[in-house]
Amino acid sequence: MLVQFSKMHGLGNDFVVIDAINQAISLSAERIQQLADRNFGIGFDQLLLVEKAKGKADFRYVIYNADGSEVSQCGNGARCFALFVKQKGLTDKTEICVETGDGELVLQINEDDLVAVNMGVPRFSPSDIPLSMPEESAEYSVDVEGQMVRFSALSIGNPHAVIQVDDVDDAPVSGLGAALESHAIFPQRVNIGFAQTTNSSEIKLRVYERGAGETLACGSGACAAAVLAIELGTAVTPVTVNVRGGFLKIDWQGREKPVLMTGPAIFVFDGTIEL
Repeated sequence: MLVQFSKMHGLGNDFVVIDAINQAISLSAERIQQLADRNFGIGFDQLLLVEKAKGKADFRYVIYNADGSEVSQCGNGARCFALFVKQKGLTDKTEICVETGDGELVLQINEDDLVAVNMGVPRFSPSDIPLSMPEESAEYSVDVEGQMVRFSALSIGNPHAVIQVDDVDDAPVSGLGAALESHAIFPQRVNIGFAQTTNSSEIKLRVYERGAGETLACGSGACAAAVLAIELGTAVTPVTVNVRGGFLKIDWQGREKPVLMTGPAIFVFDGTIEL
């Protein structure tokens, strides 16, 4: 069966987006892995499906990592999702409500095609992240292959741990990121951010994403880094988060308030593939 898709990216975090409303889609984890292969497939960090909503939302937003695992949240993907449904004529709305595996998201398409995403209220309780720690703390410590590592953690629809570093360019992203991503204290694995706070309104960030490895940008990771910097008192809102693919603007007004993320979404090409 031939299936139409779009290749998109948000600051270099790249996606294949498929309209699964007007096309019948059935994908195994193995097939997703094949499609994600950058030599023998299309290549992507995540696969995004546009599905019919089960409730009152406009659409259902379904996300698969490159390893075939399904996840509940992807901020950069949400911006691409919004621009996709608008430009493919699936909606004429500029404010779109989508269902995810972790509740609803509201996506606002601005006149310049920048997309603002209401990422919801961050959760700090270890049971909500989830994180196998007895109680909530501003920072946690864990032994990773004989090295004591300090990090902060939260959930923003998916689990994030953020490690503060002096120089993000020298951060051990591939080594420590991979080891901590699958550490036993994270029952559902975790995204690992390495954050360098350059001033009270700017952060440099690299992220090792669960199921994908290091990506050029991670929208929910940028939200997590900004929120935790505000919590620790090293930054004030709004925060510019610089990732290797560009920058995002993050606004968070404090506990029990939603995180607002604004950034670009780019079409790369449209294609057809046999599934």
